[in-house]
Parts: sequence; structure tokens; C-alpha cells
Amino acid sequence: MSEIERTVIIGSGPAGWSAAIYAARANLKPLLYEGTVKPEMIPLGQLAFTTEVENYAGFPAGNVRAFIESAVDKDRHWNLPPVPKGHERDGQPHYAVQGVELMELMKQQALNFGTRVIGDDIVDVDFSAQPLKVIPASGEPVEARTVIIATGARANYLGLDSEEKYKNKGVSACAVCDGALPLYRRKPLAVIGGGDTAVEEASYLANLDGADKIYLVHRRDELRASKVMQERALKHPKIEMVWNSVVEEVLGDGNQVTGLRLRNTVDKSESELTVAGMFVAIGHTPNTGFLSGKLDMNSKGYIQWTQAFRTNTSVPGVFAAGDVADDYYRQAITSAGTGCMAALDAERYLAEIGH
Repeated sequence: MSEIERTVIIGSGPAGWSAAIYAARANLKPLLYEGTVKPEMIPLGQLAFTTEVENYAGFPAGNVRAFIESAVDKDRHWNLPPVPKGHERDGQPHYAVQGVELMELMKQQALNFGTRVIGDDIVDVDFSAQPLKVIPASGEPVEARTVIIATGARANYLGLDSEEKYKNKGVSACAVCDGALPLYRRKPLAVIGGGDTAVEEASYLANLDGADKIYLVHRRDELRASKVMQERALKHPKIEMVWNSVVEEVLGDGNQVTGLRLRNTVDKSESELTVAGMFVAIGHTPNTGFLSGKLDMNSKGYIQWTQAFRTNTSVPGVFAAGDVADDYYRQAITSAGTGCMAALDAERYLAEIGH
């Protein structure tokens, strides 16, 4: 077995790259596993599936592509998405940073400080003693004094082919992330679900400036959300309930969602609902399958932090950052913040144990 690493980071979303930046600048020489193409741990995290990101501080709309191309190594330019059309100003593209662009910038920043990156999945761990061990899908196990888990959580979708076709073209799993985009602005929208998340997303959309009708589609005849949240939604003038209904098909013109084909769960009748977007709010699944029994988790499978305002887990030397431990906020900027915290926690832990 090779030399014991000071810090191994598992995951390559905002939390993983932020942890890498801080760990590298602290001379911890981090080794980061960014995953492959599996849904549980994809390179660049869930932001790789998003288009424009308007709510990440420090990236107002502008000619961001010129900066990105100057900052990111040329051998990774192939991964940059097309420049959005229809946003030109003074002959230059003018848009908010796209998800892949933002993540490539974070990755570049981590690389600039010496982070080592391996494109492989971690399939198992051994946290029973120091040094800690992580086991990749290929290659030998790696020993480390500290491990930062930043594998995130993936949104649950309905599983429809038409839903997959219109992802980022009117289908989203995050109203807070995407609801204010021009694609959805001042247009009728649908939220799918009946829990707190669905009601919160519907309320958020309904309260946007100039919001149109928001349909809350639920398979039953009553919501599962808390009573306070239910009352808020049921009384909102712009939220209309669509009871006892499930989505059979997402309709569109090839470029954008135009409506939904619904099936009534009681009488099996079908109907169409005209909307410009569908926000799926039926929960998330944390990417913690490879950690089964190795760390304390809550009832939903999210890693539990054991100290307030710290990223410590139930195993000394193991820290968790981002959505893998956050089932409440689930935002890129909060993930990046906890990535910073995890790196600082790891640095201090190493100092305490004399490494």
C-alpha cells in the first residue's frame, strides 16, 4: 500500500471542489475522487445537469464565457456547454454562468493549488481504525488520515421517457434554483408532489414577481405536508390544486415543455394541463449506498453531523459536506460553504493528532 494520504475527498460537486481548494491551500495535498458516469457520483456533481445558475454569489450575468475560456485549461474546453442563444449584448454573449461552467472553474481553482484528481468511483470504505481506508472500483485501496465525503444527493424523478427528454427544457427538480429563469418567468407551471418540499416549491414559484398560475399536482386527495404549509398553499390565490392525478407524459414542442398529460387516479380519465414547466418535488436520495453501516445516518439516509456548526461524523477523521448531509437547503452555495468547513475541520483534526 502506498503512502498514507492526509486528506481524501470523495465527490466533485461544489462541496468537493471547495473542500479541495481549502485543503490544498492548507498544504494537505488532497486526493479527490470525482466519480465516473454513474448517477450516484458523477463528475462535477448535480450542477452538471443544470443550465444557467443565477443565484450563486459573485457570478452576475455577463460575458462569462470569455473569462471561463481564459481560466479553464484548454484540454477541458470540450466539456463546456454551448453558449446560450438570445442573450447577446453589444455583440457579446450575456448570460448567467452555466452549471458545467461554474464547476469547471471550481475544478480549475482546485487544480491550480495542487489537488490530485482520479476519475474513479469509491465503492467501499473501512473506517474501523486509523488509517482510514477507501476502496475504489479499480486500483488498490487508499489509506488516509482524514476523509471528506461530498457525494451529494440526487433528485428523484418520475421515470418517464418524456421527462428525461425535457430535462433543462422545462423539467426541473429545483424551483429555488431554476424558477426565476426566463424559461419559466410569468408562465403557468406545475409542481409534482404533496409533501413539504412540493408545497414550499409551489409557494416559492407563486411568490415570484409576476408569477402566473401554479398547479400543485398530487396523486391523492390530501397533502402530506405540515398543516401550516398546507394552509399556506390552499389559501394562495395563485396556487391551484390538481388532486388525484399523476403525470403520464410530459408534452412539448421539442425545445420546451408545453403541457402535461395527466391520469386521474380515481376514475382513470386523462386530461391535459397547459404549462411551460414541471418541477418534480418527490424527494431526493443521498449518495450514501457505499457507506452502509459505516457512519451514522438519519432515517432518510443522509449522513448525520455530530456537532453543531461542524462537519464531523460519527467516525473521528471523517467529515461530510454538501447535500450528502443536508436534506434541507440543498443549494450550490450552501454546499460550497460546508466544503470549506469540512476542509478546515480536517486540517484541525490532523493538527490534533499530530499530522
